[in-house]
Amino acid sequence: MERKVGTVSRGVRCPIIRENDDLAKIVVDSVLDAAQCEGFELRDRDVISITESIVARSQGNYASIDAIAADVKAKLGGETIGVIFPILSRNRFAICLKGIAKGAKKVVLMLSYPSDEVGNELVSLDKLDEAGVNPYSDVLSLEKYRELFGENKHEFTGIDYVDYYSNIIKEAGAEVEVVFANQAKTILNYTDCVLTCDIHTRARTKRILKAAGAKVVCGLDDIITSSVNGEGYNEKYGLLGSNKSTEDKVKLFPRECKDLVLDIQKSILDKTGKHVEVMVYGDGAFKDPQGKIWELADPCVSPAFTDGLIGTPNELKLKYLADNDYKDLSGEALKEAISKSIREKDNNLVGNMASQGTTPRQLTDLIGSLCDLTSGSGDKGTPVVLVQGYFDNYTN
Repeated sequence: MERKVGTVSRGVRCPIIRENDDLAKIVVDSVLDAAQCEGFELRDRDVISITESIVARSQGNYASIDAIAADVKAKLGGETIGVIFPILSRNRFAICLKGIAKGAKKVVLMLSYPSDEVGNELVSLDKLDEAGVNPYSDVLSLEKYRELFGENKHEFTGIDYVDYYSNIIKEAGAEVEVVFANQAKTILNYTDCVLTCDIHTRARTKRILKAAGAKVVCGLDDIITSSVNGEGYNEKYGLLGSNKSTEDKVKLFPRECKDLVLDIQKSILDKTGKHVEVMVYGDGAFKDPQGKIWELADPCVSPAFTDGLIGTPNELKLKYLADNDYKDLSGEALKEAISKSIREKDNNLVGNMASQGTTPRQLTDLIGSLCDLTSGSGDKGTPVVLVQGYFDNYTN
């Protein structure tokens, strides 16, 4: 009988994960229990995805603001430091800022405007137009910003992040000066020791600052790259991808976890005979049309995955085939013609008009986005997601 269902994404409930739990066993048992409970079977090329949060938690990968302060002081000198291009987030950056400020005597906080890197808005483009401000060249002091735009609260959180971040710095015992600018080298007018906090543009920002004569340049990915006082760390991403855990501690992005996905893959094969793919996922890579916020505040969607998830989709556009190549066909003849095209398609469709409009993104970014939306970020209790049928097409 012909299958009538394509891709299915299921959130899988698991126990609450604690440090040193056998995560591979918990994930495998939870998926197999869900299959038995809900009456479905695993198939080859199903994808088991695990949220990065429970991976980091099982690793015990946490760092305190005191550890952050010590590392910042050691790497940036502990005097006046420039903290530039942070995202506006209570969960992602505010707790890191506590530690950063604790490791300096003065912080020159340089905020990008009208929004941060991922789209959180400080001031609207319409207000910039009305004020005659050019964000590509104009540098604004705090006084000028307030004179032109007053108080601006975030649409979703109700927070004025300029005040919020300034108060965090002062409460940590440091002096604060706030500047609004979008050219990285502007900060060198204030200090030559710089911590750049952008995520996806960090390599370019570091290069620009070093070429402009900065004495010390670090990114968030250079802080907490090794253990401070026996605490957690991430050698590749540092503080990038971290989240607030408590008022004085962050949960870091998971450390190396390729062994975890391989262990889960092997265990499923041993128990069911099915060869599944496995990945760890964080933020999805999508943008909210209302708040204009790009979801991806992690340094990548997936820090670890099995080899079957390497690459991008290689798909034909069914509506293109139906409207162009087979516009004179219908019914079974149309179905058979399209099925034949899919079965005989090239392994690389780059440049083929019949693939236009398909999504040339990494498989892990696409599947990770699906999983992030499935698991949510609240109280669903489904930190594992099983995706079935993702690699099917019209002919299966």
